[in-house]
Amino acid sequence: MLAGRFRRLQMVLDRRQPDLTVLMERVNKPHNFSAILRNCDAVGVLEAHAVPAEGGLTLHHETSGGTSKWVRVHRHPEELVAIRTLQEAGHQVVAAHPDDDAIDFRKVDFTLPTAILLGAELEGVSAEARKAADLAVRIPMVGMAGSLNVSVAAALLLYEAFAQRESAGLYERSRLDPERRKRLLFEWAYPRLARALRKRGESYPALGQDGEILGSLEALRKEPPHQGSRR
Repeated sequence: MLAGRFRRLQMVLDRRQPDLTVLMERVNKPHNFSAILRNCDAVGVLEAHAVPAEGGLTLHHETSGGTSKWVRVHRHPEELVAIRTLQEAGHQVVAAHPDDDAIDFRKVDFTLPTAILLGAELEGVSAEARKAADLAVRIPMVGMAGSLNVSVAAALLLYEAFAQRESAGLYERSRLDPERRKRLLFEWAYPRLARALRKRGESYPALGQDGEILGSLEALRKEPPHQGSRR
């Protein structure tokens, strides 16, 4: 682990927003799904959520730019379960859907814990999901097109959230629980070793200020058993 890369990982992780996320409802085009994840990474979203389309979730690697390594995606079996889970965690669920009662997206307070709900490319947010959401927002348009591409809409909403949160000072220091930060930093710095340790049910070792692993490496070099506990 190079010291410069380790400092970069720390800088990015310390700007992650644990209470800003997106919920993708059956987004079925790989390039849109991948582009949304890239937008999430760009504004510091820590984790994303998705209700997979019938064909599952597929990343378009060129579009995602490798950001799937940095933005974990939680999969949910269906929309109402996902929305209820996020609301119970304290998020306002903001549906990107131009209903008659939808408000201008720039009038939403995105400094609050927020989950942005995005629908599939053609259908948009389903009626059930829209009803369960806390509010709907629209993106003002004056052209002939009735809507924007879902990844473009996601970018506009996320960058409005970014602007508001930056003005409020929410990117100035880490907002992660110290233990969670330590765990994620190790997983970002040593992903293969982290997977092996999880497979063996072992804790992560401490890291030094330049990202070096502290303590003996002998226990870390052994091959993981074929069967073991998982976390």
